Amino acid sequence: MMSSNFISAMILAGGLSSRMGQDKALIKVEGIPLLQRVCSVAQQCTDQVYIITPWIDRYQPLVSSHVVAHSTNPAIRFLPETRAAEDITHSPLTGFLQGLSQLPLKSQRGWVLLLACDLPYLEAAVLQEWIAVLPQIPETVTACLPKNPKGWWEPLCGLYRANCQPRVAAFVGESGRSFQRWLSRETVHELPLNNPQMLINCNTPADLEAL
Repeated sequence: MMSSNFISAMILAGGLSSRMGQDKALIKVEGIPLLQRVCSVAQQCTDQVYIITPWIDRYQPLVSSHVVAHSTNPAIRFLPETRAAEDITHSPLTGFLQGLSQLPLKSQRGWVLLLACDLPYLEAAVLQEWIAVLPQIPETVTACLPKNPKGWWEPLCGLYRANCQPRVAAFVGESGRSFQRWLSRETVHELPLNNPQMLINCNTPADLEAL
């Protein structure tokens, strides 16, 4: 695959899961940890999968066993995320920036599929349909995202040009932390989503119980 069409998946697994009360990346749905489920879907759609997290040692055994069982799929690699335990300003956007800043050259020229680690209903077929339209997206478009039922962009289930890193860095450098505010500065293409259930994530025990 040519570098301009290279698709990297970036899975954010750096949250504190404070509302859940336990590490939601490790919570099992139908016997499979959420992080592993998301990795499996991402491997079906992309050339390389990265997990952005401060807790590499925590997730390494989980991912290593998964890679052995699915050795023909793209490799899963970790990119370290730095966050202080007392840093209340850390956000998914800053995690995204740290991930973008560590991408190898081949990934910097393509697109990044950014995913939360707690999407139990993620569908490979839908992601593949989204990725198929990328060659037709104008160069002026920074991101291709679905909207949630409330009409907001869904930033943690969509595609970004990897070369947006300098603009994310500039926004974060201005103390910006909100994905929605940053996206309001950028040109975003809306992706179709016939099944909004795919955007459901698990933030609380009630969310988990409702699955």
